[in-house]
Amino acid sequence: MGASLNTGFKKAKVQPEMNVTPLVDVVLVLLIIFMVLAPVMAKSFWVRLPPKDDKEEQLDQANDPDKPLVLSVAADGKTAINKIEVDRAELTEKLTRMFNARPDNSLYLDAADDTEYGMVLGAVDLARGAQAFPIVILTTKPE
Repeated sequence: MGASLNTGFKKAKVQPEMNVTPLVDVVLVLLIIFMVLAPVMAKSFWVRLPPKDDKEEQLDQANDPDKPLVLSVAADGKTAINKIEVDRAELTEKLTRMFNARPDNSLYLDAADDTEYGMVLGAVDLARGAQAFPIVILTTKPE
């Protein structure tokens, strides 16, 4: 901060003056930084997204909260949710996502008559992993 003195015959008064040199230095440095970074920030990145899965869209349409959620196990071990086939590796994840859109976690289990007990028990275990409760076993074919 600088100051100047009046050198008249009157009493000397100190008049403060702002030193703007540091302010100008900072502004010029910021200007240079933004000029250097402007071309870098304008670059775009190309992102390649995986193709959309039609089963996801079908499951979203089939997940009506007013209709029951039916897990079907075929004789060969294939699983389906509301008649839409789902891999066993993805079953827990899909059921969890579907339960999040519903007010309850009730699940109806429909297994073919000639399905092995272990296959049905494995599907029930995967459904329990998705927090399905209660799991109701159907004794008649769903409509």
